[in-house]
Amino acid sequence: MSNINFTPEITHCTLADFSQITSEIEAFWGSDRTLAIHHPSLIYEFGDTAFVIRKEGQVIAYLFGYYSQTESTAYIHLIATREGYQKMGLGQVLYSHFIAVAKANKMTKIKAITRPFNTKSINFHTRKIGMKMLGEPNQQGTSVVKNYSGIGEDRVVFEKEI
Repeated sequence: MSNINFTPEITHCTLADFSQITSEIEAFWGSDRTLAIHHPSLIYEFGDTAFVIRKEGQVIAYLFGYYSQTESTAYIHLIATREGYQKMGLGQVLYSHFIAVAKANKMTKIKAITRPFNTKSINFHTRKIGMKMLGEPNQQGTSVVKNYSGIGEDRVVFEKEI
C-alpha cells in the first residue's frame, strides 16, 4: 500500500454495489468496454468471491473471482479501482484478500487473463502481484496463449502458486 490514507475495509459485493459499479463503469475502466463481462451471476452465483472496498458509501475498488471446477485454481475475472484511487495499492489489497480466501478453500494457485495490448494489466499482474505469464511470445514479444478466447483471440494468461 503506497498512498492509502485510510484503512480499507473489504466486504462482499452487494447487488447495490454491483449496480453502482455497472452504472459508473467508465469511472473504473475509462470506457464501457468491459461492461458486457460484468454479469450479475458474479454476485448471484459467485458472491462469496466478489469483494469491494468502499469509501464513504462509494465503491472505490472491486474484485470478482471464482473457483475452477476442474482444478484447484482461483480465477480473478475482474479487478478495478476507481479513477482518483488508482496507484494506492488497493488492487494489491484485494488480491491479498482473495488469495487468503482461496487458500482457506484449498485452492493452490490463482489465474487471471488480459488482452495482449493491456500493458497496464500486464505490469500490475507481473510486477505487483508476482504472477508469471504463460504461453509463447507473439509478434510484439508479449507471452500469449494462442486462441485462448476463441480462434484468433490470443490472451495473456497469468498464473501464480499460492
